[in-house]
Amino acid sequence: MIFEELGLKPELLRAVSSRGYKSATPIQAQAIPAILKGKDVLGGAQTGTGKTAAFALPILDTLSDKNGQSKYPRALILTPTRELADQVGESFIDYGKFLNLNTVKIYGGVKINPQITNLRNGVDVVIATPGRLLDHLQQKTINLSNIKILVLDEADRMLDMGFIKDIKRIITFLPDHRQNLMFSATYGNDIKALAGGILHDPVSVEVTKRNAAADKVEQLVHFIDKNQKRHLLAHLIKGGSWYRVLIFVKTKHGANRLTSQLQKGGIPSAAIHGNKSQAARTRALKNFIKGDTQALIATDVAARGLHLEDLSHVVNFDLPNIPEDYIHRIGRTGRAGKSGIAISLVSSEDRQHLQRIERLLKISVPVGKAEGFKPVYEPPPQKNLPSNGSGAGKPNNYTGNNKPQKFKSKNKSMGAFGPKSSGSGKRNRKSA
Repeated sequence: MIFEELGLKPELLRAVSSRGYKSATPIQAQAIPAILKGKDVLGGAQTGTGKTAAFALPILDTLSDKNGQSKYPRALILTPTRELADQVGESFIDYGKFLNLNTVKIYGGVKINPQITNLRNGVDVVIATPGRLLDHLQQKTINLSNIKILVLDEADRMLDMGFIKDIKRIITFLPDHRQNLMFSATYGNDIKALAGGILHDPVSVEVTKRNAAADKVEQLVHFIDKNQKRHLLAHLIKGGSWYRVLIFVKTKHGANRLTSQLQKGGIPSAAIHGNKSQAARTRALKNFIKGDTQALIATDVAARGLHLEDLSHVVNFDLPNIPEDYIHRIGRTGRAGKSGIAISLVSSEDRQHLQRIERLLKISVPVGKAEGFKPVYEPPPQKNLPSNGSGAGKPNNYTGNNKPQKFKSKNKSMGAFGPKSSGSGKRNRKSA
């Protein structure tokens, strides 16, 4: 469906055209007409599906019916992270560039006074993270009594991050009569409960299977000793000539450590996480997009909402504790109809996390191969799980007896876990 068929105002069609878009994505084709009619919407969509435009365009269309800017905001979009708030805000600004509407972004990590000034100058749309918005509400620097539309973007992530109390508190400042929109890549009982308390007779817009990975993403798993993960990672990046790879780790310290290790190995790298200043995170992301940085190492919270074009590879250096996070992670690649590869480095300590992920996805993730690197342990495939792609029926070293198999490297210069160290011949046992 082309955008001209969706009933949007000429100014918005002009903005969409200036970005090179002609046809609406499935989520846009379904959500935009419903939102324009004033319906509450529950949207199930992964990243890279055009979700932001699916609510930004009809909101801007609705607000533009009133000429001139408002003193108090009429639309509130809540996001889990500052990166997502920043990117959603930029989308609203770009799509609304031919309309007389004002958008203000509110999030932590930056000074609050410029935000207060922007709010005082009049605002139509506010994109905010819950914590900083509550700061403004406490200081009475924002008035939400005129909100007509509320959007919870990536609602599942907000719940995972413990924002449920903040969301409920923010809602007490909103008028009872309003339009509510909720978007989530996963759909568990907590999302059902939240939707039931906020949405009124919602239109369900679901363009992907619930709790499913993106179709265009090829998934692979490498079973490797924990202390050799970084060696395998460097081998894959260099051997595959990956010019841009997003790597997920569990901790901030782990992100810093892996960044340092990759840089010493000749791979330009940067880390983004909660302890980094907003300026440092913005700089790291900018360098990554420009191609000055080859590997971006991130925690789940910091990477949430990153909009990265042409990202070919995502690596789970550490598997997430929450299976749904795996879907969000690998959704960074394979966006907008393009293909991508998601690789997970799994040690014996990670096997339970992998099993939970496979149960959620209802597939058995194929086992990848890397020359010179062989696993010490490889768990048997889970019963009653279909394979995902060719070669996924049984792991490469599965013999049918449920016993882990030891391997010798075919490459004499490589040990069973990776490259042999020079000198004494002992393997490098430094922490990954």
